[in-house]
Parts: sequence; structure tokens; C-alpha cells
Amino acid sequence: MLKKLITIDGPSGVGKGTASRFVAKALDWEWLDSGALYRLTALDAGLKNVNLDDSKAVAQIASHLNVSFAENTKGEPDILLDAKVVNDLIRTEQCGNAASKIAAFPEVRTALLQRQRDFYTSKGLVADGRDMGTIVFPDAPLKVFLTANAAVRAQRRWKQLQEQGLDVNIADLLHEIEARDQRDQTRAVAPLKPAPDALVIDTSYMNIVEVEKAILARAHEIFHE
Repeated sequence: MLKKLITIDGPSGVGKGTASRFVAKALDWEWLDSGALYRLTALDAGLKNVNLDDSKAVAQIASHLNVSFAENTKGEPDILLDAKVVNDLIRTEQCGNAASKIAAFPEVRTALLQRQRDFYTSKGLVADGRDMGTIVFPDAPLKVFLTANAAVRAQRRWKQLQEQGLDVNIADLLHEIEARDQRDQTRAVAPLKPAPDALVIDTSYMNIVEVEKAILARAHEIFHE
């Protein structure tokens, strides 16, 4: 029986979070934001004063995360750590960079691997991240890899932060994005790269509706839904 499973991978700022949410909603499948698990691990480690260079201690944090995903009254996703909504806390640049750092630790990736796989149910799952199609769900019938120009991604992130009332330097954002890409693409364990059979989509000059339509078109071909 064909698994109802779609993976959407890519670096930060390519729109994979929004696209995966939209696709999951369109198909009425579950959604997994795997990157949130790494951000939550980094956040929880910081809250508990755990040194982020201590891979074993961080892996222990990852193994015991008290995390849940829920939909709020606006129909938007809430991410809860120890029953507290932490959406804004895990979306900071600082938390993102910390998550990228700890994601390079094999112990942390091992601790989160089965937890991510457990999100799959027969209802169907759309999972977004950086190694969903290569490591976590290599048997997914549909694997998608989103990419975009680093400068475009920096502009998108700058706009998001501006809308949140934060004044940031776009040159600094670009530098952080390029540094994170380098770190993610060259790590020894589960480097960021498309699966050999992935549908690669460059979102640099596409809006989210166009990206969603492209993914759903392939999904309908494969799953007939």
C-alpha cells in the first residue's frame, strides 16, 4: 500500500514551512515541522542553562522534550514546550543559529529521529525540514526540495522581521543565511541536499500559491487525491 507521505526539504527562507502547511491542509493530512524540534531543543537547552557545545547533554534535552503542536483559534499552528506557546521564541535568528549548530551533533539527530518518524500515521503526513527525504523518510513516495537565491531569502526574512517591529540589517541577515547554509550543507551527519529522486523547485520568483500548486499537482499524480 502506498504511504501517504510527502517530504519537503530545503534551507531557511525558501517557504517550505508555509508550503508544507498549505499542502497538508489541502490534502487533510497531518503536518510535521521537524525544524521546530531542533529549535525547541536549542531553546530548552538555553532555558535549562545547558552548554550548547555539550552534545551529550543537548541530546538528553532532545530525548525528553515535552512538545506538542496545536491549531489556535485563528487556524494557525501553535508550538508548545512544556504546555507553553513558544512560537515567537523559536523563530528568532539566535534560536535558528543555535538549532543549526546542535543539528550537526549525531547524538541529537539520533535522539530526534524516531520521534520524527512517529508523527507518521495512515491519515497521511507532510513533513518539512532539512533531511526528511534523505534520512528520516527515505521511502516517501513524493520528495520535494525547495531552493532559492540567498539574497532573495535574506530579503524575505528582513520583511518578516520588519513586520514584527524588529529593525535588522539585511547584510547581516544575508551573512547569517550563507553561514547557516554552509554549516548545514557540510556537516558530516545528514547534510542538507536534495534526495536523488526529489522534485526540486526554485522558489526565488514564485509566490506561495504557485509553490503549493506545483507540489499538489505532483501529489495528485502520485496519490490520486
